[in-house]
Amino acid sequence: MSRPSLGRASLASYVSGFVLSLLLTVLAYSTVQRHSFGGNPLTVMLLALAILQVVVQLFFFLHIGSETRPRWKLLTLFLMLVFGMIVIFGSIWIMYSLNYRMTPHQINTYMTDQASSGY
Repeated sequence: MSRPSLGRASLASYVSGFVLSLLLTVLAYSTVQRHSFGGNPLTVMLLALAILQVVVQLFFFLHIGSETRPRWKLLTLFLMLVFGMIVIFGSIWIMYSLNYRMTPHQINTYMTDQASSGY
């Protein structure tokens, strides 16, 4: 009984995807650590690196676009994006709502309580 094995091209694809992912992660980390940018340019740079990281993951590891019947993978990808957007925008909405509803005195009291309890 033969076992399926990774071919040379497949192994090379995984290795190059890993190296690209590692480089993008190190680039994002070093950009923040060295304070290369500040404010909005930093946000734009990190967002661009995150999108590039997603593209690398999709093509090198999930092999989006290389299958014969891409319909199910694309449907799964779309559903993942919808759930991701719900989580991201829902979290932002909740944080904005909490920030809007708290008075400065409540915020200071909360921060003082957290600092004194060791968190």
